[in-house]
Amino acid sequence: MKLLFRIYQWLIAYPILLILTIITALVTIITASLTKNHYGGYYPAHIWSRCVCTLLFIRVKVVGRENISKNTSYVFVANHQGAFDIWSIYGYLNHNFKWLMKQELENIFLVGYACKKAGHIFVDDTKITSIKETIKESEEKLRDGMSLVIFPEGSRTWDGKMIPFKRGAFMLASEFNLPVVPLTIDGAFKAMPRFTYNATPCTITLTIHSPVMAGERGFNTKKLMAQCREEIEKALPEEYKGESVGHRI
Repeated sequence: MKLLFRIYQWLIAYPILLILTIITALVTIITASLTKNHYGGYYPAHIWSRCVCTLLFIRVKVVGRENISKNTSYVFVANHQGAFDIWSIYGYLNHNFKWLMKQELENIFLVGYACKKAGHIFVDDTKITSIKETIKESEEKLRDGMSLVIFPEGSRTWDGKMIPFKRGAFMLASEFNLPVVPLTIDGAFKAMPRFTYNATPCTITLTIHSPVMAGERGFNTKKLMAQCREEIEKALPEEYKGESVGHRI
């Protein structure tokens, strides 16, 4: 059965997804330009993400959707188990948002340009000037229900456990006095960890926790970061609790 799925994955699903990715990027570029990226930058990728999960037999179960309102802007922070984190959030969070992305992702052929046209925010966290520009750009976009999604670990885990968080997401939330919503992703590590391109059919659970208020500028971001990390970890199975050792290797 596993062999049959691998054949299906590489000979049928992946070629279809490649074509869908190109179409989605082109549609995003066009529609984002026409709609000032508010809707065009979200819905093509939202549909694309659902197609990815469906074609690879990944079921996404959402818990806690009642904790958020579509008319409120949030900073969503999620653990980063694998590639399906992106498709789970894009396809099933059902809330318009922008990604805070690493600068190097802008270089991905066609996709990087589509992300730029969609209004996603690229940041080079090695430069202070870039971080200041990110704050200014974010402030212009985070209003009227438009939110931001960040993986505060910065990269995918090697073992399913969380890597130490970076403070950027929480500094932004404090800067703009926005509620932070922790998201727990459980199952994406099984679906496709960072060390393979093979998918494994399974169920991913996306847990939307209650918002945590960041407070005014100068708020203790370290405390906020610890609180959100604790909330995310609570919804993980025991095998994925604790700190990953992979980031030290």
